[in-house]
Amino acid sequence: MRILVVSDIHANLTALDAVLEDAGMFDAVWCLGDLVGYGPDPNECVQRIRDFPEILCIGGNHDKAAIGDLSLDAFNGEARRALEWTHRQLSPETIQFLHALPERQVQEPYTLAHGSPRRPLWEYLLDAPRVQTSFAFYKTLYCLVGHSHVAIAFQLNERNRCVTYLPSHASTFVLGYQRMIINPGSVGQPRDQDPRAAYSILDTDAMEWEWHRVEYSIETVQSRMRLADLPSRLILRLEEGW
Repeated sequence: MRILVVSDIHANLTALDAVLEDAGMFDAVWCLGDLVGYGPDPNECVQRIRDFPEILCIGGNHDKAAIGDLSLDAFNGEARRALEWTHRQLSPETIQFLHALPERQVQEPYTLAHGSPRRPLWEYLLDAPRVQTSFAFYKTLYCLVGHSHVAIAFQLNERNRCVTYLPSHASTFVLGYQRMIINPGSVGQPRDQDPRAAYSILDTDAMEWEWHRVEYSIETVQSRMRLADLPSRLILRLEEGW
């Protein structure tokens, strides 16, 4: 099975459509949360994902905050302002869909969690100690996460409990028998100094993971964000990938 793995779309329909076109044929979509927040197209992005007949989707912190299931107090001022705007835009159908999203899903041998298996909505997995601790909080061989907006993988050596990094410029790798935590990167707001939309393809037959990047019209998205009066910092960061 060929699975499109996406995360952190953040209401960026232009980036999502570029990913869907670039990905070609696939059998299913796995979405690791944060469909909304920051960007100008929340309802459209949710609907685009909902249109696929084979979908496995979990909720992210922005998804839950936008519908009132999570307090806005923990968000910085710009994110909070964008979430307040997002809340006013959401259709009843979008709210119902986001409300029903679980914080984690298990599809053997994969666990899906937005932030981390320990704290699915909030924890960023970018440093070795935190990653190492996370392996104790899920039972499958692999865990797929988002939230950090950085495409990266971590592999655990069971003998010495050391964690090694596999950055996304490795492009393609075979999933072996060592436990891994893998992040496909962000579709709608990358933060690894590469502004192109990020996504991954998981081939469950060949047991291969492929990282991909695709260009999209950032200026088009920025124009829609300005029309919505979204925070300028959120608009500018799209072109820099941070």
